Amino acid sequence: MSNQVCLIIGASHAAAQLATSLRQEGWQGQITIIGDEPYLPYHRPPLSKTFLAGDKDIDDLLIRPASFYEKSAIQFKQGRVTALDRQQQKVTLNDGTQLHYDKLALCLGARVRTAGLTGENLAGVHYLRNIADIQAIKPYVVQGKRAVIIGGGYIGLETAASLKKLGMDVVVLEMAERVLQRVTAPEMSEFYTRIHQQQGVAIYTQMTVSEIVGEEQVRAVKCADGREFLADLVIIGIGVVPNVELAEQAGLEVNNGIVVDEFGQTNDANIVAAGDCANHFNAIYGRRMRLESVPNASDQAKSAAAAICGVHKPYKSLPWFWSDQYDLKLQIAGLSQGYDQVVIRGDSLNGRSFAAFYLQQGKLIAADCINRPQEFMLSKKIIAESLAIDAARLVDESIPVKELV
Repeated sequence: MSNQVCLIIGASHAAAQLATSLRQEGWQGQITIIGDEPYLPYHRPPLSKTFLAGDKDIDDLLIRPASFYEKSAIQFKQGRVTALDRQQQKVTLNDGTQLHYDKLALCLGARVRTAGLTGENLAGVHYLRNIADIQAIKPYVVQGKRAVIIGGGYIGLETAASLKKLGMDVVVLEMAERVLQRVTAPEMSEFYTRIHQQQGVAIYTQMTVSEIVGEEQVRAVKCADGREFLADLVIIGIGVVPNVELAEQAGLEVNNGIVVDEFGQTNDANIVAAGDCANHFNAIYGRRMRLESVPNASDQAKSAAAAICGVHKPYKSLPWFWSDQYDLKLQIAGLSQGYDQVVIRGDSLNGRSFAAFYLQQGKLIAADCINRPQEFMLSKKIIAESLAIDAARLVDESIPVKELV
């Protein structure tokens, strides 16, 4: 194993964990991470918050310092892999360089979903996914100037909160009937709409953007109903798509992500995949899924690294997520798709702290917990262990959280 080479494509959260776990599992060979950005792997959630606000610099974002990788003999190469030859076990980079591998890890992540709008190439119009995006946005963040956010999902609302705190006038335009419609119950949508409006953010739903108006610099966002919203800065946040083209071209199985088993292995014995780009079977929910979250990337990478080393550690973690907006910390346990009942613990109509529990046929499948860390931890336990729960007790705040189960 000491002469073998493991290449990791993508300098992502998953890549950082996978390289680390390889050493922990006893991999003695070479490890090289190939990334197309001039940075070591870094935390992405702070980009739209503390990094945009200038509270953190690039070094603060790094998942691990350079000294860790040096000590662990983990090498980095900047470049973009353009071809994967599974027969000869080599990859080709955009500069023509070819690298051999014995084991390959695809930690390709995802990229922004583009809107394809007329005018989206105007100065002042941006997507938000990486450090370069934030650096391009920062000059347009000026107190009193106008920002329009296209998309009322988590990234859009987080960015709206950050820009509002930085003194901009902010408008959010959402195509659906409510913000966060795809991922939350109406009660959560109403709560976040109320909070943002109280902070001075204008939220418009059922708005279809038809074009972005301007000559060289953006001037306004025009909607299908004829309304125009003046803008000095436009940020488009309408989701992401997994980077699967390299795997697809190489003949790996792809279906809404690179298909992997519970160990992160693809249909090629020498190739694993982890993170936003991977589609795995989740035993807790009994179905295949592709998750876009840091915990998933990290946990899945641990299983994939073990598999490379011939150790089988199945990935069976409960999905969880978080979102920070203003003074609110939302912690999400599980996946709410398919719920038939929502019960609320706390005051979602007037307060700033509550938990929304999602049930399916009386069984807890997910929870959205705002400034409620105890309920979050309890929900993770209930869902992961499939514990029985009485919905009436969940909403009764006279019962301490630790006594709910």
